[in-house]
Amino acid sequence: MNAAFRISGAGRLSQAKTASFSFDGKQYIGIEGDTLASALLANGVHLVGRSFKYHRPRGFLSAGAEEPNALVQIVRDDARKTPNVRATVQELYDGLTANSQNRWPSLAFDVGAVNDIASPMFSAGFYYKTFMWPKSAWLNFYEPKIRATAGLGVSPDRPDPDHYAARYAHCDVLVLGGGAAGITAALAAAETGVRVILADEQAEFGGSLRFESGARIDGEDGFAWAQAAIAKLKAMDNVRVLSRTTAFGYYAQNFVGLVERVSDHLKSPGRELARERLWQVRAKRVVLATGAIERHMVFANNDRPGVMLASAARTYLNHYGVAVGRNVGVYTANDSAYAAAIDLRKAGVNVAAIVDLRDNPSGAVIDEARSLGIEINFGRAVVSAGGKLRVSSMTVQPKNGGGERRIAVDAILMSAGWTPSVHLFSQSRGKVAFNEEARRFVPGTYAQDCVSVGACNGTDGLEATVDEAYAAGAQAARDAGGKDSSGKMGKGAKPKVDASESWSRGMLGAAPGAGPGTTVKAFVDFQNDVTAKDIRQAVHEGMHSIEHVKRFTTNGMATDQGKTSNMHGLAIAAETLGKPIPQVGLTTFRAPYTPVTFGSIVGHARGALFDPTRRTATHGWAAAQGAVFEDVGQWKRAWYFPKAGEDMHAAVNRECVTVRKAAGLFDASTLGKIEVVGPDAAKFMELLYT
Repeated sequence: MNAAFRISGAGRLSQAKTASFSFDGKQYIGIEGDTLASALLANGVHLVGRSFKYHRPRGFLSAGAEEPNALVQIVRDDARKTPNVRATVQELYDGLTANSQNRWPSLAFDVGAVNDIASPMFSAGFYYKTFMWPKSAWLNFYEPKIRATAGLGVSPDRPDPDHYAARYAHCDVLVLGGGAAGITAALAAAETGVRVILADEQAEFGGSLRFESGARIDGEDGFAWAQAAIAKLKAMDNVRVLSRTTAFGYYAQNFVGLVERVSDHLKSPGRELARERLWQVRAKRVVLATGAIERHMVFANNDRPGVMLASAARTYLNHYGVAVGRNVGVYTANDSAYAAAIDLRKAGVNVAAIVDLRDNPSGAVIDEARSLGIEINFGRAVVSAGGKLRVSSMTVQPKNGGGERRIAVDAILMSAGWTPSVHLFSQSRGKVAFNEEARRFVPGTYAQDCVSVGACNGTDGLEATVDEAYAAGAQAARDAGGKDSSGKMGKGAKPKVDASESWSRGMLGAAPGAGPGTTVKAFVDFQNDVTAKDIRQAVHEGMHSIEHVKRFTTNGMATDQGKTSNMHGLAIAAETLGKPIPQVGLTTFRAPYTPVTFGSIVGHARGALFDPTRRTATHGWAAAQGAVFEDVGQWKRAWYFPKAGEDMHAAVNRECVTVRKAAGLFDASTLGKIEVVGPDAAKFMELLYT
C-alpha cells in the first residue's frame, strides 16, 4: 500500500483492510475505517479546496464536524452528487469518488485566485457599497455574474433516487455526545431502569478519548474503556445507542431533532436501506455532553494547507495512524499542543520547534517535551506561515517585536485554547455566562429540563468530567422517575479515572503580528475569508453590535456556523471597541448545528405525498356530475359544474340563478370546525343558521 504518511504500529485501524478511492480523478488507497480526510493525509494530500471569496488554497483544519475548509463533492452516480460534504466526517468506502469544489480549471491552478490579488477591492462589507450604479445593472449584470462565481458545490439536477426514513421516539433521558462525559451519564441513568437514548455524530464513540493517548479509565486505555462501556449499554433493553447521529436542533419542550447517517458509509447500500433517518425525540430530561472545540491561532497566512489544529493532528495520528507531516512546527498558547508534539515525536516525526506565546509556563507536558529534545521558544509568536499550496515555513519573532527567524516545516499545529460547545444549549433558549478567569462562555441560566456536563460545561480534566457526568446522569434519571440505584450498583460502579489530560486557559483574538495597525491576512473565519482586519474595519465603520459585525463581515455565517471563528471575532471586536467581551455579547446559535440534507427533512413527503390530496364525502358524487375542482389547502372542493359548451362564467351564472330560484347544496366540510356543546347548543345554533 502506497501511503507514505501512514505510521506502522500507530492508530487503531487494521492496515490489512484497504479501500481504493479517487479525488479529483486521481486514484488513492486508504484503509477501512478512514475518513476521506485521514486517507488523503496518509497519501500526503493536504490541498483539498479553495476559499469562498479569495479562492486561496485550503487544507484540513480539523478532524471533525467543525471543519470549515475541506468541503468536497461526493459522487455515486449522475443522480447522487452531494456537495459540501466535510471530508473530515465522510467515511471511506471502496470506490468512493470525491471532487474538490469552487475552482476552475483545476484545484492547483484556479483562475479565481485572481481575487486574492484584488483583495483590496473585496474588503469587509464591499457588497453593501458597490454594484449600485447603474440601477438596472443589478438584475441584468451584477447579480447573474456574482451568482455564477459565488457558491461552493453544485447541487444535483436530477431527482434524488434515495429514500429517507423518519422515527418518533420518547425517552426519559436523552444524552447528546458520546465522549467520556456522555457515556458516563448514560451509564448512570441506564442503571436506574429509565429509558435512555445516547447519540453521537461519530462512527465510533469516545470523543476526545480517540486522541488522548494519556487517558486511562478503570485500568485500561480510555478509548478501549469507551468501547466496552458502549457494548454494555447496547446490551441493555432500556437503552438505544445511535452512532453517526447528529443532534442538529434543540426545540421547545425538550424536543430534539437528530439525523442518523444510515448508509453514506457503505459501498453499495441495499435499496431497502434509507440513506438517512430523521429522529424526532421528546425527552423528559436532556444531558448535553457535546464537548469543546479547539481554537486556531490568528496570524498571517494561517490558512495555508498543512496548518491545522493540534488536536486534529493527534486524532489523525492516534486514531488513524497518520502523520500530518515529517517536520512539524507547533504554535500554542496553552498546554494541549504540547501533547500533540510529544505524540508525534514518539511516533518518529521530527518536531522542528514549539513556539509558545506564554512567557514562562511550567508543567509535566512541557518537561516531557523538553526531555524528548524538542526545542521550545517561550514568549514568541509565529507571525507568518510561508508557502503557497502547502506550508513550507514559519516565521518566528519575540511577541513584543524583534528579530525574525524562519524555521522550515511542512505542517504547523496550533492551539489557542478550547471553546465549550454551547450551541445546543443556546438553541434550547438557555443563557450563557462569561467565565472571566477561563475566558470562555459556559452554560448559565437554563430554560428547559436539561443539564450540561464535561467540556461543554467548562469542566476541565477527565476525572472532574466523569464525576460531574455520573452525578448528572443519575440525577436526570431520578428527575425523570427512575429509582435511586446507588445501593444496587455497589462500590466501583462509577468509572474510575486512573490518568488524564487537562487543558484550560489559552488566548482569544489576534496573535502578535496580526494586531491593530496590521494589514496582513490573518484569518478568523476560514470559509468566508474573514480576517482580523475585516473585524476591525467593521467596528470602525460603525458596527458596534456583534450581530452587526457578523452580518457586515459574514464572520460565523458559513456552513460551519462559526464553530472555530466566533470567539476570536468577538474578542477582536471587543478589543477594538475597548469593551469587555460580555458587554459586546455573543451571536445567536441557530439550528441546524451542522448542515442537514433536504432529503432527511422531507422524508417521504415528496411526489404525490409532498402535498397529500384530501377529498370530502361528496367528492365522488361531484366528480360524476362533471365538477371542476379547486384546491383549498389540501382539499379538493367542487368549484363549478359546467355543462357542454359552458365556460366558467356561464356555468357560475347558471348555478347562481338556480340557487336563487330553487336551492343549492354547499359542502363546507373543508372549512374549520367548531364544536358547540351544552343544553342550549341547539338554541345557539338556531341563532346562527336560519
